[in-house]
Amino acid sequence: MNVNQYFFAALIFDYLDFLKNIKGLSENTAKAYQRDLNKFSKFLESIAIESLESISEEKCSAWIADLFQNDVSARSIQRHISSAKGFFSYMKKIGLVQSSPFELINSPKSPNHLPNILSPEEVSQLLNFKPKNSQDKRDFAIIELIYSSGLRVSEAVNSNLSDFEDNNNFLRVIGKGSKTRLVPVGRFAQNAIKEWISARKKILTSDDALFVNLRGSRISTRSVQERIKNIALKQGLPPVNPHMLRHSFATHLLESSGDLRSIQELLGHSSLSTTQIYTRLDYQHLIKVYENTHPRAHKKNV
Repeated sequence: MNVNQYFFAALIFDYLDFLKNIKGLSENTAKAYQRDLNKFSKFLESIAIESLESISEEKCSAWIADLFQNDVSARSIQRHISSAKGFFSYMKKIGLVQSSPFELINSPKSPNHLPNILSPEEVSQLLNFKPKNSQDKRDFAIIELIYSSGLRVSEAVNSNLSDFEDNNNFLRVIGKGSKTRLVPVGRFAQNAIKEWISARKKILTSDDALFVNLRGSRISTRSVQERIKNIALKQGLPPVNPHMLRHSFATHLLESSGDLRSIQELLGHSSLSTTQIYTRLDYQHLIKVYENTHPRAHKKNV
């Protein structure tokens, strides 16, 4: 079967439609798959592949090597391979191929980096400013909410006014895989959101979005990332991204409660193994406490 660019693009389109409408994958996840598969399509075009049957395991390995040569990280390559494996499973399911060339290809191991977090004191420093205008009030509320409830930045920007429950004590959140969870909203976050909603009334908008820009449209993920980074710099901190607030939420909860299962539920992790990275962060915290306080933690200089 001919594998020209337009035919392959149509297959990718059908697969993404399947992921969103049948599998219920989020728009962001589907877009990531699309980017990965478009790269694969361009690679096949560059080596003049003419049929689906001629996409061999060797050709797929060559694509992975090409990604490495272009300094794509091991973690990103893992996702590229996962995207391609899912794509070929779909093609096998609809009868376009008999087997997947990615079947025996293993993903590279990525370095096990621990997430960057802020200390409680640094979170306080980040929020130690008085909002002067509606944008400041919105940004203050976003930071408070992400840290208070452990939200992903996409979950924060996609939150609506109608998602609050129980007198604003809880927020309904749609996470990865379109899974809904209910998260508590702390007192400080509630107060910040109340201030923002009061300022929001002066912005002309018919949108139900909780956080909007000055034009009345839902604020973008990119805008939130930039705003938080700039606030951190103004507050005398290194650049801070929203995910650091989510990591900080989980780590600070674990340090005080030790309840990993509850943190898994609050973060919306489907697997406890994903949440377990925070036990390593907590272990590092204990080691620091030990080294700083135990009289025999360090050898005296002679």
